[in-house]
Amino acid sequence: MKRWKAPQKKTLRQIIKERDSARLVHYFLRLVVVLILIAQVFNRNYENVFLCVLTLMLFAIPSLIETNTRIDIPDTLENIILIFIFAAEILGEMRSYYETVILWDTMLHTINGFLAAAIGFSLVDILNQNERFSFRLEPIFVCIVAFCFSMTIGVIWEFFEFFMDMFFGTDMQKDTIIHVLHTTALDPTKTLRVVTVSDIQSVAVNGKDLGLGGYLDIGLIDTMKDLFVNFIGAVAFSIAGFFYLTYRAKKASFIERFIPTVVDKQQPEEE
Repeated sequence: MKRWKAPQKKTLRQIIKERDSARLVHYFLRLVVVLILIAQVFNRNYENVFLCVLTLMLFAIPSLIETNTRIDIPDTLENIILIFIFAAEILGEMRSYYETVILWDTMLHTINGFLAAAIGFSLVDILNQNERFSFRLEPIFVCIVAFCFSMTIGVIWEFFEFFMDMFFGTDMQKDTIIHVLHTTALDPTKTLRVVTVSDIQSVAVNGKDLGLGGYLDIGLIDTMKDLFVNFIGAVAFSIAGFFYLTYRAKKASFIERFIPTVVDKQQPEEE
């Protein structure tokens, strides 16, 4: 293992020569976002300018972590994080892929569940391998922690979406058109009997038909779907992580590409 030292800046020619995929992806996506930023400034679309600036700031986080700490982020994980940010902010928000591309939001939430589980997994695994700590968690408990960490991140994000919708009038929790409604609110006996309203074709608000073709569910179905696919991503990584911990000493695993590690300062530097 190499002794840790802050990574040195490389020229673009060195990056290409060394086939540093993480830096290539970073530079390419950053260039694309900068070009979009310039275009949005000329168009005076300042909301999109803010999204571009936010995206550039998020792009810098993995590099800052590696530069200022002993944490090493695998290239595969870093590439996925950068592409995820680009897909969510630029394609999802600016290009409206959340509305125009089927399952775009679902795909991102699934990936988020997988990545968050990887981060939670690595946090516990790093402590497990640290000799200063006397306790060692069994693989099954490491995976449970990783799963719970991922689901907690998913729930906090849904809290954030709800907060933005309630206090800032956004629509982050997307609405869903449904044609069947089950509710106790329409029970005339007030005994909590479930009343089913089926084949809903129109909804009127203040006497005006909204032309929706059904009833508008405000955010609930979208939120539960997001949490469910986050659950799928978290379970997928947790299962893979369990087998990784069980057989790590025997052979390398693809799961190592998604697990940040700590570079040991005390080891002699390789020549």
